[in-house]
This record gives sequence, C-alpha cells and structure tokens, in this order.
Amino acid sequence: MAAPSITRRWKPSAKWRVNVFARASFDFGLWTRQIARDLIAQRFGVTLSLASVGALLVRVGLTPQKPLQRAYQCDPEAIAHWQRETYPAIARQAKRDKADIYFWDESGFRADAVQGTTWGAKGQTPVVSVPGQRQGISAASAVSAKGAFWFATYAGGLNGALFITLLRRMMRGRRKPLHLIVDGLPAHRTRLVRDYVNKLDAKLTLHFLPGYAPDLNPDELVWSHAKRTGNARRPPLKGERLEQRVTAQLADIGSRPGLVRSFFRHPSVAYIADC
Repeated sequence: MAAPSITRRWKPSAKWRVNVFARASFDFGLWTRQIARDLIAQRFGVTLSLASVGALLVRVGLTPQKPLQRAYQCDPEAIAHWQRETYPAIARQAKRDKADIYFWDESGFRADAVQGTTWGAKGQTPVVSVPGQRQGISAASAVSAKGAFWFATYAGGLNGALFITLLRRMMRGRRKPLHLIVDGLPAHRTRLVRDYVNKLDAKLTLHFLPGYAPDLNPDELVWSHAKRTGNARRPPLKGERLEQRVTAQLADIGSRPGLVRSFFRHPSVAYIADC
C-alpha cells in the first residue's frame, strides 16, 4: 500500500501563507518547488516530496508563472513620487499651458529576430526561415493618451545631435506647446539638447522618467505590440527591406487612434489616466 501523502498529515496554519516566501531572503529571483521544499524544511522541520510541495503551493493559491523583469537598480520611492506627485504636476502645467503631453521612446528591429512562438510536433523543434543578411533599423516614437502617434526611423544608435534632428521633425508645424516625457538616456541629456530646447522658448519642455522604470512609459507598450505582431511573426521575404516593413507597421499603428489609446489602459500606466 502506498504511503499516505505527507501533505495530509501536515497542514499549514493560518499564519503560513504567501508572506512566508516574501520574507525569505535569497539572492536570486525565481522560486522553484525545490527551493520551497528547502524553506519548508528550514522553517517547519517537515520534509516533503516535490509533488507534495507542488500540491501545497496550489492549495495556498500559488501557480507557476513567467515573471516580469524589473531592474534591481530601480528606486520604488522615486517611482511612487513620479506617479503621485511629478506626473500630476506635469499634467496640471500642460493644462494651464494648453499643451500636449507625449511619451517618447526608442527601439531597434532586426530582420533575424523571431520573438513569437509557434505550434509544432512534440520533440521536433520548428524551423523558421530568416534572411541570411542581417538587416537592422532603429525607430523613435511618441504617443499621447488622446491617441496621437508620431514616429521616425533611423540607422544606428541615438546621440544628442540625432535626437535634436528628430525633435525638429516632430515640432515642425506644431501649434500647441509640447511636454515630452523621455527616459534618462544620455543622448536626451546633452548640452546640445538643452540649448535647443531653451531656444524654443517654452514651446517644448522635456521631463525625465525615474531611472530603470520603463514600465512607466506607455510607449514601451507600442514596441511590445510592434514586435509581437510585426516582423517577429513574418520575417522579411527575399528582396524585402526591413525599414520598409517597420515603417509600414508604425504607420498602421498611427492610423489607429483606438489602438494607441489602448496602450494607456495597461495597469502599469494607469497613473496617467488618474490625472
């Protein structure tokens, strides 16, 4: 006769909940059944099988999940201050100035990057044909909660001079002042950029997000959407240029204000709607 499961003989008390794991101190970020088993043995002197640990974790409401990544250098206090104080102040200032608020970000695309998944026979890894020639293109975009979208593509990395060139293109023909929210990339903070902004006499104001907090920027969701649904799903065909593909996809996003507004409904940027 099989031995009874130890989980039937040892039941966690009301105090034993998920917070036991939260209080545990380890120098890694991923929990496994083995680690949970070690913690249970350490805290309660009970040895469980891996299967029993899995059943126990499900019983207390835990499931295996793919974690989101967060930079360990991020400052929770700075993030909270941005959400509760800094951004609401920017929104009030923009309202007084009758100005627009846009969030800006950059990203890169590669022709040989396949980031999606596909179904295939078990044990037989599917093969996706990608161009042998390594094409790459960079892009910058800016989004507003009202559904407006601006973008530009360029070759290589971004520096201060190129950032100014892109800002000039973005500001061309604008009638309303613009409050532009960017991250702390060094190219955004050069003296050349400061001098250019100062010459515009308050027509353009730059605001900087807290460091290592990309999830505060709804424009990050644009790139996530573009890479999930665009080139990653169908690599360029023979003779097809990556820049053309990326430009067409970003133009399509810009033609769909409802899609652009939907990025601002993500929980990580809910603070924007609250203002």
